[in-house]
Amino acid sequence: MPAAYGFTAYGGPQVQRFLDLPAPVPGPGELLVEVRAAGVNPVDWKVRSGMHRAFLHLDLPAVLGREVAGVVVQLGPGVDAFAVGDPVFGTSDRGCGGYAQFALLTANRTALKPAAVSWTDAAVLPVAVGTAYDGIGQLAPKAGESLLILGAGGGVGVAAAQFARAAGVRVVGTAATAKREFVESAGVKAISYDSAAFGTQLRTALPDGADAILDLVGGDALRSFAPVISLGCRILTVADPETAARFGARPLSRESTTETLTELARQVADGQLDPQVRGIFRFKDAAAALREVESGHPWGKVALDLCGDR
Repeated sequence: MPAAYGFTAYGGPQVQRFLDLPAPVPGPGELLVEVRAAGVNPVDWKVRSGMHRAFLHLDLPAVLGREVAGVVVQLGPGVDAFAVGDPVFGTSDRGCGGYAQFALLTANRTALKPAAVSWTDAAVLPVAVGTAYDGIGQLAPKAGESLLILGAGGGVGVAAAQFARAAGVRVVGTAATAKREFVESAGVKAISYDSAAFGTQLRTALPDGADAILDLVGGDALRSFAPVISLGCRILTVADPETAARFGARPLSRESTTETLTELARQVADGQLDPQVRGIFRFKDAAAALREVESGHPWGKVALDLCGDR
């Protein structure tokens, strides 16, 4: 199995390829894991395209991916909360490195994986599910309130809907018509953004407006929902802070601590949370996995399963 999958220059999919790289060496506060599964996220292709160059400085070639689940094989200086052989999952502060046989995790953003949680489920918890958890926590919708999720059919949206529903919140979400049944299976009232009846669906679903909005789409999406943005509506965005600021939205701040990850894994193990990993790809099909996410229309989460390549 090739050591890693990454990119050799900033650009489109044509700069992606398998790379024969040595295993990285953990520095202070890091641990090296043998990867069993890796999450695939929109941020991965955005890093490859160069959209994050201003604040994420990489030496090329670079390995794609920032969340993994695997087995600890080496500890860096100062790491004493984990041991070699521990099953773990987490993120890398370096912003990449997950699509590989071996990856570095940041110890304070890593947690033990319960036996009841699959490798692929664990791998997708730090970024998308963690974003949903932080988003609902910061919006703090109360039981009986209405929450509108823009982009309810993706990995963040389906998780956010579950957290809100568990708190007794009424959830309305936008999704393509093809995803309507999928979204509504999570107890969400779906609004088809690609339907000619969009306006009618919106007025029917939120006749009194929304108490809170979680924007996972960005751009001018919020403009379409101006009729339900009432005085006092709390708006949080993870997609386009500059545009959303015109509607009084604030950006989401991430936690991604060991404590948060441990809680997410507990909820999955207890059956309270389903990360909805609907697309699982072999490592050799990493290009197809990223293409699925870059299309902008994945159902739930996408992950790479490296267990079958061993």
